[in-house]
Amino acid sequence: MIGSSAHSAARAMVAAALMLALAGCAGQGPPPQVAVATPPPEVDAPPGRIPPQDLVGRWGFVAYHKQADRARTEVAARGLCNQPYVIGPGPTGGIMMHLADQSQPEELRVKGGPGGRDYIGPQGPAADTRDREVVSFDGRVLILRWIDPEIAGRYGTGLYVRCVGRA
Repeated sequence: MIGSSAHSAARAMVAAALMLALAGCAGQGPPPQVAVATPPPEVDAPPGRIPPQDLVGRWGFVAYHKQADRARTEVAARGLCNQPYVIGPGPTGGIMMHLADQSQPEELRVKGGPGGRDYIGPQGPAADTRDREVVSFDGRVLILRWIDPEIAGRYGTGLYVRCVGRA
């Protein structure tokens, strides 16, 4: 009999241990939620006032660093239509141009920005450091200035003159 009561006591202890283990698991609940900061969604700029198709074409391109050189630069750009810079249509409605230090063109957008200014750059907010501000555009001459001061210092202000006829 003593063996039988020891056996019963052992079973009771195992059952109690299992119940305590299960109670401990039930009391823990799901792991605490950790708040993960998500960046705000990137807001696209509204379209600019210049329709992208107005920029598609062949352009004589030169850059200048001093405003006093603008007139001379425009004449030089006209002379480069035998080797034009081509702004093509993008696959999703933008224009194909090069960004600073890039060997391949990519699709850029004409974006409306602060103060009613227009910008050309990758999809996203206007006046981004990779954008160029449209200084002026009359359909024949396009002047673009890089937003990033370091890039602007290297590349200057871009002046594009529309090429007429075939090169």
